[in-house]
Amino acid sequence: MNVLLVYAHPEPRSLNGAIRDFAVERLSQAGHTVQVSDLYAMQWKATLDAADNLDHRAGERFDPSLDSRHAFENGRQSEDIAAEQRKLLWADAVILQFPLWWFSMPAILKGWVERVYAYGFAYGVGEHSDARWGDRYGEGTLAGKRAMLVVTAGGWESHYGPRGINGPIDDILFPIHHGILHYSGFDVLPPYVVYRTGRVDAGRFATIRDELGRRLDRLDTTPPIPFRRQNGGDYEIPQLTLREDLAPGLTGFGVHVAQAPSQQTIVPRSLEAVG
Repeated sequence: MNVLLVYAHPEPRSLNGAIRDFAVERLSQAGHTVQVSDLYAMQWKATLDAADNLDHRAGERFDPSLDSRHAFENGRQSEDIAAEQRKLLWADAVILQFPLWWFSMPAILKGWVERVYAYGFAYGVGEHSDARWGDRYGEGTLAGKRAMLVVTAGGWESHYGPRGINGPIDDILFPIHHGILHYSGFDVLPPYVVYRTGRVDAGRFATIRDELGRRLDRLDTTPPIPFRRQNGGDYEIPQLTLREDLAPGLTGFGVHVAQAPSQQTIVPRSLEAVG
């Protein structure tokens, strides 16, 4: 497989840096071809602005969507954006690796998404009608590719449990899993999360290597999170609300996973236990 690892941590000597190096080594030894986008090392420009459209004229009103569309359709994107899009098209699987900062991804990685996910590339794709509302949520440019998060968190695992003070990790990662990855077509795998990072010693790092290694070995076979597809018949179009006979009486993120909510866990404990 071709694997793209998009990495967002400013310190190469950090735990994240060690995990990245291990992941690249493990994947390469398994015969995969790996590219790494190290956003801090690349000095990635995080802000989406008028400069991303090479045809934008000084003084003109900047429209993020329309400028993005013009630049993508006419081959007038900033080269750093086009280069990352080429990597995404090349990849069979994408790994986003980052520390959980303020309940989300670091700003530099969010900026990577905002700039690389151009109009016509990752959104605004496909027919919009009363029968279909674009190619998204399981369809689109990146359909057929796999994606997985590798995330580190300073808090204890219990802090992110079903009744933990921080809220369930399933819910915290839902906007990334569903709104960024599944939206653009990816089959999204359960994440690998390292908790209580400040307490990682040599013994625990050996365990992390073992657990993550087994997850990487199964990158092409692990069943994805069964998110419902927008155009698969589960949603009323154009309202885009879940049919009333599906998960009746329930609301929230869990209803968008195609299995009984009482049985659903976006990070299955059986997978988490073995890493």
